[in-house]
Amino acid sequence: MTTTLNSAVRALLDDTNPAILGTVHPDGSPQSSVVWVARDGDDLLISSQAGRRKIRNIEADPRVSLIVYDREDPQLYAEIRGTATVTEDAGRALAVAIEEQYEGPGSGQGYLELPPEVVRVVVRVTPTKVLGTAAT
Repeated sequence: MTTTLNSAVRALLDDTNPAILGTVHPDGSPQSSVVWVARDGDDLLISSQAGRRKIRNIEADPRVSLIVYDREDPQLYAEIRGTATVTEDAGRALAVAIEEQYEGPGSGQGYLELPPEVVRVVVRVTPTKVLGTAAT
């Protein structure tokens, strides 16, 4: 069952705030990665590289948790739990867009210069539960 993000959570995600993605290792232990995040409606979008540990974890078990917090007031945060899918990032469009969202126009060009064997992927998280101070 999916859930809708409120305006405070959307504002956290739409700004350049840090986020931590939690995935599940094959042995059931947690794995965390600092990520940049974008939003498509209520879905969260994360760019990564194929083959990384977080991607292998998601492909084996799509349950994830993402915490995003206000860089000016870290006590304002949201934990978004959900399920994730992984697809190829055609033309590395998401990688470029997120880089430019966080670092400014033109900063994402480096992704376009990567060799073809470096495959970028899109992690799409569909929220099922939202918690935290921004969620109330």
